[in-house]
Amino acid sequence: MNTPRLTLADIQAAEPRIDPVFRQSPQYICEPLSELLGCELTLKVETQNPIRSFKGRGADWLMQGHATGRVVCASAGNFGQAMAYTARKRQIPLTVYAGLTANPLKVSRMRTLGAEVILHGDDFDAAKAEARRVAQRTGDRFVEDGLDLETLVGAGTIGTELARLPYNLDTLLVPLGNGALINGIGTALKALRPNTSIVAVQAEGAPAMLESWWQKRLVAHDHIQTIADGIGVRVPVPQALADMEATVDEGLLVTEAGILKAMQLLHRHAGLVVEPSGAVGVAALLEHPDRFRGRHVGTVICGGNLTDVQIRDWLFD
Repeated sequence: MNTPRLTLADIQAAEPRIDPVFRQSPQYICEPLSELLGCELTLKVETQNPIRSFKGRGADWLMQGHATGRVVCASAGNFGQAMAYTARKRQIPLTVYAGLTANPLKVSRMRTLGAEVILHGDDFDAAKAEARRVAQRTGDRFVEDGLDLETLVGAGTIGTELARLPYNLDTLLVPLGNGALINGIGTALKALRPNTSIVAVQAEGAPAMLESWWQKRLVAHDHIQTIADGIGVRVPVPQALADMEATVDEGLLVTEAGILKAMQLLHRHAGLVVEPSGAVGVAALLEHPDRFRGRHVGTVICGGNLTDVQIRDWLFD
């Protein structure tokens, strides 16, 4: 068996050094949702920070190790905001590539935080290919979320925090995008709470990562169609798939209708404004109720960036 490229020791060493504004996020049993869904549901809420997502953990750790020069990355929006926030703090020049269809709120926030934002291509993966091409030409550092180890380390601190809960989770439902979140958390919990099953959740309209993991080969798509832009991966990161072999126990796909319903329930019963990517764990509980009934289940609310129009159209029946 290959030696894992990320260890619990890596995560534990980084945890106290990551910007406290992103650490120790709320984690609690949501009783109204637990009663409604027929399980004991713990929410790990990663939206109560300056960028409203978990991505600040990994971005801050990555930028702490960056010496000098421009950094280039691609993002559907949340990773770009995280990179912009921590780059501004350290006066590091940053260029973020995003697709032409990227969430306008996220694009605006990246620019407000000081990043140069270039819109290119129809989606995130097209933007990422262009970012990589340009960085190779200019010699700037190209950062890839899910591949650069620091992004996993930062996400892993969510796992060490969950391991401090005074009770055990039978299952943790984790949104699956490029793999940083699930591979970081999975590494921590496999070491600290090995009896917790790690379940990856993706949207049916963007299933490439799970299809690749299930089939043990890279499966890419020509296009994707989902409101869950933050986990809308068309071309998987091969290294992330390899990492998942040691961190993921199961995978589930959820529908667009299920995601919308989950967002509305989180708003109504937990008082949270959650973007589609952050609601897929609750969508899995809605669409697979028998699998989790009576169990101690957790999910990571990984982001909460919605435009005013999206709030109006998605959170209210």
